Amino acid sequence: MKTALFSLPAVARIVLAATLLAGLAGCVVISPFGRGDNDLHETTVQGDGDSKILWLPISGFISDAPGRQAFGLVQQPSTLATVTRALDKAAQDDAIGAVVLRINSPGGTVAAADEIHARIQRYHATTGVPVIASFGGVAASGGYYVATAADTIIAQPTSITGSIGVIIPGVNAEGLLDKLGVQDASYVSAAHKDILSPLRAASPEERRIVQDVVDSLFARFVAVVKAGRANLDRSRLDEITDGRIVAADDAKRLGLIDAIGHIHDVLALARDQAGDDAARVVRYYQGSIAPRSILSETAAGGPALSLQAGGVPIDLSVDSNAGTAQPLYLWQPPAAR
Repeated sequence: MKTALFSLPAVARIVLAATLLAGLAGCVVISPFGRGDNDLHETTVQGDGDSKILWLPISGFISDAPGRQAFGLVQQPSTLATVTRALDKAAQDDAIGAVVLRINSPGGTVAAADEIHARIQRYHATTGVPVIASFGGVAASGGYYVATAADTIIAQPTSITGSIGVIIPGVNAEGLLDKLGVQDASYVSAAHKDILSPLRAASPEERRIVQDVVDSLFARFVAVVKAGRANLDRSRLDEITDGRIVAADDAKRLGLIDAIGHIHDVLALARDQAGDDAARVVRYYQGSIAPRSILSETAAGGPALSLQAGGVPIDLSVDSNAGTAQPLYLWQPPAAR
């Protein structure tokens, strides 16, 4: 998916920070390390009960590679590292009665989605704490793969999900290179060492090799869906797993999700499963800026670039993700190809 370099809120924050820097010279402290420690901290974003519901966002491109913030100046932990740390911390807290995975993601790498899925399953098996997946606008491909580890999946009425399948992005620029008078001069140790090279067309044998990899990873995806979704309409399995995206109502009819509802419905279920109608909702975070609400962008992660003017922290985080030639559980709209 194509992502603008700057979102409007990010630009607004940068302009504000620049203004403050100009007006408060000598009174500004910039730290790339936020709070200055590596610990996860907890904050309550709703309620005041004794029991807790952990709200754990899984957003954007799912990866096991670190991301970058603030123009690449600050490294952010990967989605895998963030989820793993949060679940490890939650496993040590007996007050947590339910976990809500708030998924808003088009997917990501095969390896990261599979490992996060396994980590969620292990947390549930070890603690017995119910896990609920709550879909935001998009929970497709790897985002859906992760969700199948939850006990219950609830999508918003406007959620897009599905896209069950595998893609290895590729391009053949041989025709363009010919027009430019450029030739591939790569040296390889064996015939298939430069497989998926964008500099030439793939041979029939190479297509077969890559397709075998895709088919194997796809078979695992289908197996995970079948194992995690007891109410799946198996008579329509070929249709469900042909890579198409589906709206929430279709996902419900096909058995891909359990229910359609909004955040208050998700929290009502979580409190019911936790056995405490007054359970408070908590989030984890690292750094000096705590999430102020359930849907606040700041989440459990690595150190954000922290700018302070007069003791007031300003968040200058700008996230970016770069694609690579690797197998992905990812929904890519046609415009991104």
